[in-house]
Amino acid sequence: MDIITTHIGADFDSLAAMVAAKKLYPDAELVFPGSQEKSVRDYLAQEFRNIYEFKKVKHIDLTRVQRLIVVDTRQAGRIGKLAECLDTPGIVVHLYDHHPDAPGDMRGAQETVAPFGSTTTIFARLFQEQGIVPSPDETTLMALGIYEDTGSFLHSSTRPEDLAAASWLLAHGANLDIVTQFVSRELSSEQISLISQLQQEAQSYVIRGVTVVISKLTMADYVDDFAVIVQRLMVMENIDVLFALLSLGERTYLIARSRIPEVNVGAIAREFGGGGHAAAASATIRDLTIAEAEEQLVGLIHRHIRPKAVAGELMSSPVITVTPDVSIGQANQLMTRYNITVLPVVRDNGGQENGAHPAGLLGMISRMVAEKAIFHKLGSLPVADYMTTEIATIPESGTLADIQRLIVENRQRLIPVVRGEAIVGVITRTDLLSLLVHDPAHLSPDLLRGDERPSVERTRNLAGVMTQVLPRDIIVLLREIGETAATLGCNAYVAGGFVRDLLLHVRNTDIDIVIEGDGILFARALAEQRHGMVHPHEKFGTATVVFPDLTRIDVATARLEYYEHPAAMPTVEHSSIKLDLYRRDFTINAMAIHLNPQRFGTLVDYFNCQNDLKERRIQVLHNLSFVEDPTRIFRAIRFEGRLDCTITRHTEKLIKNTVQMNLFDRFEEPRFFHELKLILSEDDPTPALRRMASFKLFPFLWPDLRPNLKIDRRFRHFLTQAGQAISWFKLLYLPDKLETWMVYLLAIMSRSRTKELIAFCHRFDLPPRQRRKLIAQKTEAERIAQEMQKRPFLRPSEIYWLLHELDIEGLLYLMTIARKRFIQQAVSLYVTTLRKATPLVGGDELKAMGYIPGPQFRAIRNHLIEMQLDGEVTSHDQALAFIRGAYPVDSQPRR
Repeated sequence: MDIITTHIGADFDSLAAMVAAKKLYPDAELVFPGSQEKSVRDYLAQEFRNIYEFKKVKHIDLTRVQRLIVVDTRQAGRIGKLAECLDTPGIVVHLYDHHPDAPGDMRGAQETVAPFGSTTTIFARLFQEQGIVPSPDETTLMALGIYEDTGSFLHSSTRPEDLAAASWLLAHGANLDIVTQFVSRELSSEQISLISQLQQEAQSYVIRGVTVVISKLTMADYVDDFAVIVQRLMVMENIDVLFALLSLGERTYLIARSRIPEVNVGAIAREFGGGGHAAAASATIRDLTIAEAEEQLVGLIHRHIRPKAVAGELMSSPVITVTPDVSIGQANQLMTRYNITVLPVVRDNGGQENGAHPAGLLGMISRMVAEKAIFHKLGSLPVADYMTTEIATIPESGTLADIQRLIVENRQRLIPVVRGEAIVGVITRTDLLSLLVHDPAHLSPDLLRGDERPSVERTRNLAGVMTQVLPRDIIVLLREIGETAATLGCNAYVAGGFVRDLLLHVRNTDIDIVIEGDGILFARALAEQRHGMVHPHEKFGTATVVFPDLTRIDVATARLEYYEHPAAMPTVEHSSIKLDLYRRDFTINAMAIHLNPQRFGTLVDYFNCQNDLKERRIQVLHNLSFVEDPTRIFRAIRFEGRLDCTITRHTEKLIKNTVQMNLFDRFEEPRFFHELKLILSEDDPTPALRRMASFKLFPFLWPDLRPNLKIDRRFRHFLTQAGQAISWFKLLYLPDKLETWMVYLLAIMSRSRTKELIAFCHRFDLPPRQRRKLIAQKTEAERIAQEMQKRPFLRPSEIYWLLHELDIEGLLYLMTIARKRFIQQAVSLYVTTLRKATPLVGGDELKAMGYIPGPQFRAIRNHLIEMQLDGEVTSHDQALAFIRGAYPVDSQPRR
């Protein structure tokens, strides 16, 4: 592998240079050799999110490193354990640095060194020369690296090239507001004193759910750079909205800053006769004392603040409700089935078939009340008898402050979101806590330190990442899907593995669309628009759309699955995207992306899944996940190997519990075999098989397999041989389609008898074609192996007739079980050369010569192929002479 690294204690210039180098070496891994500065950690947590994956040295096999790209240093002692790579024979080193030459500098096959103010400047110039345009996030980070290392262009090491690079980055979307937040400037003692005074005088106001800070000072003389001091205070205290009032005699000066769209400080400053834009503004206030100015300012904030409506976005829909005549026992069963704690009681339950919402809220019944009623033998009574009737509701336009007030003041665990009398959604206490915890802006910075800080926001826009990773035609298709959904009045999302791989910067064109609405209706509309075909599956509310270019997408109605008993097939009902994601197998697959035009590219992550993906953790969303669907065990093992992840200890414990319950005999065998086939289709299934053995799954997989409880030396040998045979074949780049899982399965069953393979096929209900092929390839390959063992000196024609009925899978299996090298060489000769043999004289020519099609006709052709393979006939003329001599025309049977 190739890796990109920098010095221990990485700063912004180091980070920016690493990310820039990734543009030049797209397949290289980003590896920190050690710690990073706290400001860099904060930046990665708050701003840069999961755009790039950074690995730790402990996750890298140093013996596999072929090329080492080092930025912002040339000192081997500063790259920590990675310096061991320099001792690897044949290692290639590329260096990018702006520091002056020093004793002990590393030497590289390529060295790009220039005395600029920052290493990032070097990459900015390379990008300009090569026509590479970084994304806005990347230009912002690169600008941050240059600003920091040049001291905002005030250090003596600053060069004209640094300013030119910053200008170019700014022209391509660098965000100076973010740069300002993280670049520190030295303050004078007087400025530090003023910041301290502003801190002491700061007063927080919560106005319509938005926290605003106002601070004021009275000074005798004007203060230079007062705006810089205000900005520094805003950054230090992580303040979203700050108004600073400075009184100088008869005048009062206002400096205002805002980092959120809810407060436009420019509009407020204009009320005082000042000006500016939404994020930064100022005004000179006359004829008002500082106290009067503050009072007027608070009033203006009340008038101008525009709190964001979040109820419609945060709510879960559709709503699960009951009518007042439903029994308490039935209501309790519903709450258990859907894993909810409160049910609204309504006059009209609506109907999902026609898109109607429940209406006429009468009250709510909680699980606690229902269980107590059942304990007291009251489960047959209607919920109307014991429901809570004093219920507060909220409209879709409700703000965060409104939600907090209802949940906290009313002590309501669930808030219905209403549109008139219709209940369009619900918000729970968990929803509110999730919003607050997963967005660092809503928490005090004192509560979040170091790696405790959430690395990403719950929602963010991935449109830029999509542009970098996905081909243009896929992006066009996704936008068209969103537009079609909007036309039909429903919401469209792309979900699952597509989102996971996008965050990992892996291209995945396997598109799974989830529709909040009628998925089949949407699929038909999209197919009609794109002249495609629809294959609906009414039972599950899903459809497959195939376009004229054979591109296909899977469409599903957002659904909730519940299981009538352990290991049952799921029962499916319409649901919301939130509940649809909650039913997924693992957190890393429980994310979605909005596709509707107004929110295109916005990530949906209700369960903080991004952190699990970043930390490479495989964990389930709920503790009964494996009990409900044991096939998820095999998916966990497959993802662990493919994505270089680790199954968490808790998830491991749940797997072991499920194995002990022996649920495998209860679930549908074809579903199980599908997962097993995917594992055996991996490039190297051995680690997954070893993991399955550690979980004691082999008795369920192959009860007749010898040995069935461990992977011994011979078992590993056959798997290794199979892997080598498959790799050899793939390197030939032949057009033959290869089902690698068959080769590995045959290798696993190599020491079992054919009847055990037949039992395996019956047990897992393999399709007849696959069953016949597996049995035929096993029996034929093993028979041929025994025969070839006795005949080490076969002529090419003999090899041809021995092997010509084997498929590619059977040939590779034969190479796997071959005990002698000459057998493998014979198979190799057949695959690469012999099987392509065709007679030098074709059928039409034979008929022209007077030969009649029939058994002897075939005998002539086969005999000719033998002579050609053995080198006794090498030209067309020799072929004609051979045929005339061996098969006279007058000896042909008459018609």
